[in-house]
Amino acid sequence: MTFSRRQFIKTTATATAAASTLFSTTSRAAAAKEFRLGLITPAGHSWNRSALLFGEMLKKETDGRLTVTVFHSGQLGNEPAMMQQLQSGALDMGWIQAAELGSRVSSIASINAPYLASSTGQVAKLVRHPSAMRLLDVLPRETGTIGLGWGITGMRVVFSNKDIAGVKDLKGLKLRINPTPVFRDFYQLLGAAPTPIPTPAVYDAMANGQVDGLEADIEFSWNQRFDRVSKVMLPMNAVFMPFAPLVSGRIWQTLDDKDKDLIRGLTTKVLDEQIKDIVNTELGLIEKLKTAGTVAIKQDTSFNPAEVIKAFDAMWLPKAPQIADLRKVAASL
Repeated sequence: MTFSRRQFIKTTATATAAASTLFSTTSRAAAAKEFRLGLITPAGHSWNRSALLFGEMLKKETDGRLTVTVFHSGQLGNEPAMMQQLQSGALDMGWIQAAELGSRVSSIASINAPYLASSTGQVAKLVRHPSAMRLLDVLPRETGTIGLGWGITGMRVVFSNKDIAGVKDLKGLKLRINPTPVFRDFYQLLGAAPTPIPTPAVYDAMANGQVDGLEADIEFSWNQRFDRVSKVMLPMNAVFMPFAPLVSGRIWQTLDDKDKDLIRGLTTKVLDEQIKDIVNTELGLIEKLKTAGTVAIKQDTSFNPAEVIKAFDAMWLPKAPQIADLRKVAASL
């Protein structure tokens, strides 16, 4: 059979188009990715809701090419375990507390320093400031992860099963804390006896008197109903616990620039919504606690934290000099 030049060109063009279509389909399939995202907060928590929203938005923006499966409530292990998985590439994404990051990198612990902010609204502004965002720049080198921003909880409060009246009454109190070194040093300066207890065991520890009190943010406290095993809730107006959405550096290297920009942009959007949600709902949660009438809410307006700040900074500025900059920034907000 003899082909004319025109037939040859037509046949070649058809074959080339078919090959191009096959290559494009194969390439797109190869680029498809299901991200596994781990976090320790339970279903219904604002962090968890935001992670789910991020997954929905990413799936929509990529027509299903990129998807996210969220593993909440520590299903993939605690935060140290998830950090190891992120470093190895076994886990794609994790929303990790500053406490865990600060235990690995002292400069990041500066965001947990006491009395940077005195209200959740101020926290919302602080974590968006360039000085706070720059804290994440060391993560690729120090932890093999990429930090995409900060989300927040509200200001932390102390629940006590003893009838305390103010901050000075924390002296001698056996207090369950988040086991970050910053919180430990802060509460020791107040005279408390910091006692780390796994989160799932906290309610029972309060109920049976294993500890005299605990510190936590209001959203988590309401969800866990710590008011039911407490006599007093004391707002500290001192510390807060942000979290950072992280991507495994190994996974990040496999993404093209367009997908990296998309993930960064969507993460920023959901963090903005998460922060707004916390600021707007915290007052409502306090009202719920008041209405429940199970715990007395006491405000300590007489305590002057100047000496505590001085003593804390003497301990921590050599390790985390960024605290000084954050104090200046927070004072201007």
